[in-house]
This record gives sequence, structure tokens and C-alpha cells, in this order.
Amino acid sequence: MASVSLRHIYKKYPGGVTAVSDFNLEIKDKEFLVLVGPSGCGKTTTLRMVAGLEEISEGELFIGDQLVNDVAPKDRKIAMVFQNYALYPHMTVFENMAFGLKLNKTPKEEIKRRVEEAARILDITHLLDRKPKALSGGQKQRVALGRAIVRNPKVFLLDEPLSNLDAKLRAAMRTELTKLHARVGTTFIYVTHDQVEAMTMATRIVVMKDGLIQQVDTPQNLYDSPCNLFVAGFIGTPQMNFINGTLNKKGEDLYFNFENVSVKLPAEKANNPALKDYIDQEVVLGLRPECIYDQPAQVEAHADSSFEAYVDVTELMGAEIYLYLNVGKSEEGDGKIKIINDGTNLIARVSSRSQSRAGDSIKVAFDTTRCHIFDKDTERCICH
Repeated sequence: MASVSLRHIYKKYPGGVTAVSDFNLEIKDKEFLVLVGPSGCGKTTTLRMVAGLEEISEGELFIGDQLVNDVAPKDRKIAMVFQNYALYPHMTVFENMAFGLKLNKTPKEEIKRRVEEAARILDITHLLDRKPKALSGGQKQRVALGRAIVRNPKVFLLDEPLSNLDAKLRAAMRTELTKLHARVGTTFIYVTHDQVEAMTMATRIVVMKDGLIQQVDTPQNLYDSPCNLFVAGFIGTPQMNFINGTLNKKGEDLYFNFENVSVKLPAEKANNPALKDYIDQEVVLGLRPECIYDQPAQVEAHADSSFEAYVDVTELMGAEIYLYLNVGKSEEGDGKIKIINDGTNLIARVSSRSQSRAGDSIKVAFDTTRCHIFDKDTERCICH
């Protein structure tokens, strides 16, 4: 097993295009690390540089204690699982899984032992004589994983391996991959654009944007303490509400004002020295949807941050309801509607017992103890 160290890694293409910039990361032995970000952010390019499928423009890559910049992919003791499975259609499952071992001239008995052991772990023993065309998407994915497992690699590289599966199977395979990681005890580096996959499987997550690392942390810390607006908006479903407004101080109390609403912030934020330079300035307040309440008892308990909101749409999700709210929208007109102010749109995640319905004007409240305040210009988080 092995750690992976990326030191000041760059990937530059002809024409001045830089796909990855100054990538620095220490990946621990047996860690399940997930690279996440929107399409084109450089996560797959980074993975392919670790695999040796892309040349490193600048920087050093170590697997264990070995510098591998100039080491061929087959000699890096890594195994990669691709999005499209990359199975040979004319070979059986057994032959697909054994192919890499045969190339390395592994003895037949050892090949048989390894393939059968991997098939048992992945519960595909009954499929060993089938060809890929007779397999479902989930079964093909297991075969691709099995082909990687039999090589006993130091590092597993997985490039969006679940993206071709339907939602139910994807959820099941997330659990299987987590179990597999615990069973084989190998370093996993996993690429996805799906933040749900990242949150549910990773020991640590790397959030990327435009070839740059934005934040590296545990899933819970990323959710609770995002370093900037991008990370805050990327992690979490539905995404965090961002509200433009101003900070004002009245006596010892600090208020956040937006539209025609004034919300009192808790004492720890009023006394936070990081906010003193932002008094009477525009900022962005970030609040997760579950921190907006519509139940009368909760609204009463947070009376200092309560206000009227209009319900545009409701979405019943089964165990909860998403309320799409508008604050401060105003209209007028003689026969024709003329919008004076579009207002501020919010999403609240509330109990399925909520009585709020589309078209209602309701009272809601913020849980301001869990809000984040961001600098409007730099987009960095000022305080959590």
C-alpha cells in the first residue's frame, strides 16, 4: 500500500492552456480521497497524471517514496477504473479480469486464485463465464473493479465509475465501494462531479475549480465551514442560500439587512473582530436550506430573525418539503402586472408536516447561529 504526494504539479497544454495549477496534496496510505468539482475543473487531468496517462508539465509526483514522473503507467503499481468500464467484448468475465495478470506472466494457478477471490469479494462468481454483452451496467462495473483488484495495486484510481448507472444502482454501488475500500485496505483516489458521492464516500474531499484547489477537508468540515462562496454553493443539496445585504450595528447588536428585512445576528458574530471592517458594507450571508424555519414554534424561538415570505413553489420530497420562497417582491399594474422589485429567492428544507403551500404568505425565521458571512468582492468566508 502507498501514500501519494503531489508537489507543485502543473499541466500545461500548447496554446497557453493551463488545466491544473500548482496542485499540492499529500494523500495518506489507505485514504479514500475524492476529487470533486464541475466539468473542466482539472480533476480527471490530475487523476490521469497520477496514472501516467498524462505527462506532468511541472512538479513532482511520488507514490510511496518513489518519484514516478518518468515511470511508465504499467510500472506505477496503480490500477484505474474508467467511466466506460473498458471491458473486452470477446472475452469472458474471467478472461477480462485475468488479462493484466497474463501480460505480467503470472502463473495460471495464481491467476485463478486471485480472480476467484476478487469475484467472491464483488459477488460476481456466478458471472465468470459470461461475456460483457450479457451483463447489466452494475455487473460490468463490478467486473471493471475486479480487474483492478486482482493486480493488488498500491493505489486505486477511479474516474467517475458510477456516472453511467441509474440513480438506485448508483446509491447501492456507493455503499459497495465504501465496503470494498475497507476490505482491501488500499489508497483510493476517486474523481466525480457528484457532490453526493463525494460526501458519502470520502475520508477527505478536494474541491477544485479552474484547475485550482479551493479547499481540502473532511466532508463534514466542508459542509460546516466552507472557505468561500464556490465551496459553500457546490457542497450541499439543495445548495446554500446566498443573500446580498448590509451589516449594521445598533448599540452592541449586529444586524443583517436585505430587502425590507432586518435580521439580528447572534452575539458571537456581533463580537467577532473579523466583521468590524464590514459594518455598513455590503456582504453575502450564506444559510443552508435546513436553517430556515416555517413551524410556528421554531419561528417564535427565533423571533429576532423572523419575517414574511411568499411561497412560490413547494416540492414534496417524501420525508421533507422544499419551499421556494420570495422575500420583498413587489408588483403593480392596471390590468398588466409590472414587477417593481424581483425580491430575494430562498430555498427552505422543512418537515413533511409543514402546512405551507404555494401562494401562501408565511412567517419564516433564520437560524442565524449557523449562518456564514462572505466578502462580496473576494468571495472568501469572513466568519462561520
